[in-house]
Formats: sequence, structure tokens, C-alpha cells
Amino acid sequence: MTALSRRRVLGATGSLAGAAALGLLDTAPAAAAAPARTDRAAAAWRGSRSANGWKILDEAASHTIEGSGLTVRLADGDAATLLLHVARRFHYEIDPLREKDVAGHTTSREVRRPHESNYLSGTAMAIRPHAYPLGVRGGLYPQELVVVRDILAELDGAVVWGGDFASPQESHFEIALGPAHPKVRGVARKLRSWRDTPGLGAGTVDAFDPERRAAVKAFGQRNAP
Repeated sequence: MTALSRRRVLGATGSLAGAAALGLLDTAPAAAAAPARTDRAAAAWRGSRSANGWKILDEAASHTIEGSGLTVRLADGDAATLLLHVARRFHYEIDPLREKDVAGHTTSREVRRPHESNYLSGTAMAIRPHAYPLGVRGGLYPQELVVVRDILAELDGAVVWGGDFASPQESHFEIALGPAHPKVRGVARKLRSWRDTPGLGAGTVDAFDPERRAAVKAFGQRNAP
């Protein structure tokens, strides 16, 4: 895939100029780091809950990703609200999603790392898993990383990204907290209110706005390991 074909990053007015000023456009991604070892045999996940504490589901409802015409199977309620927001922003601000780009709930208990068990509960989602496989870091362009970091800060830690894991998986997004955690409920409630308010939510954001960049930096400092 060429750099030009992957550069559809900016959905809000003025973002292109902001990105150019930051020197982010027409910049190839850094050379991908050597893949981490991922040849450990998959093991069957046991128990009734996934690694993030959510109940494992026999089936999950199909949810539409706004603007894309695609659907993904996720746990109903707050989990779907949070993960669909991620997918919408990726679609609007990074690159349009295509058929088979997004994967959600699965019933296969074979996992290579504990975080993959979260697909069993419908609380994880993979965007382009073949393009961003387990164990490979550095697959996103700098301007795409700006958007991903903005999404994570906007969700206030309720969702985490597999690119930050010790064994990276840059396609992977998951609910980071248990189903009863007040942050999960609060952020989901905020997102639902945005859907009913013109000018808010996915498709209206400029991730390159200096104030947002400052907020993302502050979020990262607060949540540094």
C-alpha cells in the first residue's frame, strides 16, 4: 500500500494545514521494529470471564459502524458504545474501513496472549488485524498515531490500544476496565450524549488542534507506567 493511499487522515476543517505545520504529512512510518516472538502455541482460555473481567458470551449482537456500511459483533451496551466510537473515528480520520477490516466477538477460545481472550466477551475489536499483526510495532504513520492517541485520551483510559502492550498488536483495541467500573459507564454516557448533539463526536474532531494535543500529552503523563 502506498503512502498516498493511506494518507486519508483528517476529517475536520483545518486539520490538513495543522498537520503540515507539524511536519506530519508525507512522512513514511518508521521502520517496523523486529517482530516480538509470537510463536508460542495458542492455549485454550478457561473460565467464564475474559482477561478484562467481562463475561464470556456465546454470541454477540452485530453493530453498525456509522458511515462505513460495515458491522462488527460486540457486547451490547457500554462496550459497544466505546468500541464503535473508536471504529468511527478510525474510519473518518485515519482511513475508510473496508469489507473484512474489522473483527469483534469470537467463540474460539484459542489465544496467544491473555488480551485476546477479550474477543470472547465482545469487549475487544481488531481493525485490520492482517495489516497490524501480533508482535509487530511501527505500522502506523505519525499522523495516524496522533489520531489514535487523541481517541485514547478522549476515552479517558476506558479503552486501551494493543500498540502499547509489551507484545504489541496495533490492530487491537479493548475495554480496559470491568463492566461495573464508573469510568466505563461515565465515558459511554458522554459518547451517547454526543450522538444527540450536532457538532460533537466522531467526524467533528480535529486531533491536531493544539489544545487537544496538549490534553493528549497531559493524559499520557498522568497515565505513564
